[in-house]
Amino acid sequence: MLLKNETLDTIHSRRSCRAYTAQPVEADKLDTVIDAGLWAASGMGRQSPVIVAVQDKDTIAELSAINAKIMGNSGDPFYGASTVLVVLAHSEVRTAVEDGSLVMGNLMLAAESIGLASCWIHRARETFETGEGKQLLKKWGLDPDAYIGVGNCILGYAAEGGRKPAADRKEGRVVYVK
Repeated sequence: MLLKNETLDTIHSRRSCRAYTAQPVEADKLDTVIDAGLWAASGMGRQSPVIVAVQDKDTIAELSAINAKIMGNSGDPFYGASTVLVVLAHSEVRTAVEDGSLVMGNLMLAAESIGLASCWIHRARETFETGEGKQLLKKWGLDPDAYIGVGNCILGYAAEGGRKPAADRKEGRVVYVK
């Protein structure tokens, strides 16, 4: 029998959202989600990940265009979300990707717990390896040679049909050694 509590319920209810309304994320909700990301575990407590909170429509459009170009299309890989949390990590930290991934997980779970929709959008690493991506890092006051992109956490309010039901969990994914 599985134990239950609010945290576990949030883990079970979180789903990626791929359609958003235009409603902006309120400052208190944004700050709450970011705070959860900052409390993520990190290798040796280094806390190397950096979160760039983007709500400027032009910057989101620029990030979306770079991301789409990497995929080889012109669609909106951010699905119309009003907020993008770019997670970067220091390139010289051996656990940079793992540390940034833990931040991403915390961001998405925190969003779910306060009524926001979210989705992890990949290609952040490739985005910030481009000249355009490096220019954005400079614009944001970050050394483009010191950081790698880990993920983009899009946030907002789910549009109708934006969240699909959970798939059944696959069998055979746990091995107990006692």
